[in-house]
Amino acid sequence: MPKVKKKSRKKAHRHAPLEKQIADSNMKKEGNLRQPRPEARDSGAKEAPEFLPERLSKKVLQQAQKQQEEEKIGQSKAAPHNFVTGDSDDEDDDELLEAELEEVDNIEITEEDERELSLFMPTSSSSRRTLADIIMDKIKEKEEAKEANAVEEEAESSGLDPKIVQVYTDVGSYLGQYSSGKIPKPFKIIPTLKAWEHMLYLTVPEKWSPNAMFYATKMFASSLNPKMAQRFYNLVLYPRIREDINKNKRLNYHLYASLKKAIYKPSAFFRGFLLPLAQEECSAREAIIVSSVLSKISIPAVHSAVALLKLAEMEYSGPVMLFITTLLNKKYSLPHRVIDQLVEYFANYETDERRLPVCWHQALLTLVQRYKVQLTTRQKNRLKSVIRLQTHLTITPEIRRELNSLAVRMET
Repeated sequence: MPKVKKKSRKKAHRHAPLEKQIADSNMKKEGNLRQPRPEARDSGAKEAPEFLPERLSKKVLQQAQKQQEEEKIGQSKAAPHNFVTGDSDDEDDDELLEAELEEVDNIEITEEDERELSLFMPTSSSSRRTLADIIMDKIKEKEEAKEANAVEEEAESSGLDPKIVQVYTDVGSYLGQYSSGKIPKPFKIIPTLKAWEHMLYLTVPEKWSPNAMFYATKMFASSLNPKMAQRFYNLVLYPRIREDINKNKRLNYHLYASLKKAIYKPSAFFRGFLLPLAQEECSAREAIIVSSVLSKISIPAVHSAVALLKLAEMEYSGPVMLFITTLLNKKYSLPHRVIDQLVEYFANYETDERRLPVCWHQALLTLVQRYKVQLTTRQKNRLKSVIRLQTHLTITPEIRRELNSLAVRMET
């Protein structure tokens, strides 16, 4: 059979590589840029400016004017005010502004809101530093250096390693800014150390944040014995609580929680905090805040009885009366010795020529209401003679009614 010749296929056009295509296109562009225009080859004469024909230029101007008129019409429709006349629209703006100001005045802003808003306000109106600012910064640096030197000298006199001093100084700086999270381990082991007071001093407790104070109180209340906890309450917690109340006219939430935790070591709390507070010039605000904590936490009757005995030995003051009333309202089963001491305390005011305030009468009323069964006939008669001289319009009749009850304690 004759061989059939195969049709020869045309070879497909193969594209050059991409790199070569890019290079070729760049060369072409460069060649076009280098070639002069044909007009410039001839005589090198300057090109004459080209103008639009007269008919075409008129049409362009008409279209431009038409577009400007349309834009003006659109703006007048979209704008809510007519800025040409101005009078009536200004009155409308004033009315809207007055309405908005009335709404702002009606909004009540609490102290917490003001505190949160102040976080977003600039600290100063200008970022420029004056000469007074620089001088105050220098003075502050010197004071901080003196404090650091005093801490180091105290540490050296106690025989502490400088490395340990540096560690606890850094821990104190961290506690000054602490809000939540983990506590450094060197701080956690302080209750187990013999020189725990020195280590605590290195952390500068007066600069702790309220959150750090709460954690420290919880840790020391659970880890220290009553005597050591009493030292912590008296040297660290006591001044911090009073300072915060006097400064802010209220007590920080975390410091309030610290007081509640401190009562879990009741003997340490009474000896290291409550009794020193009652002996000193305690303000009414401080007494009310501490009394609210006392009323909310369960305290063993033995510790409360001892505290009542100590309070009944003190001179009269409003805070002492408030603390006595708060503890009596917890309705403990008190020993006879405590009842006798309280009756004697109130009976001593029979010869007092002062007009006693309401808190004294309220404390006496609480005593006879809660413990009239434990009063002897003789004690009731003594209190009756007291209220003949020390009277209150509404409270004294209630005291007399309770004292006239038949329930009495047998005298021994």
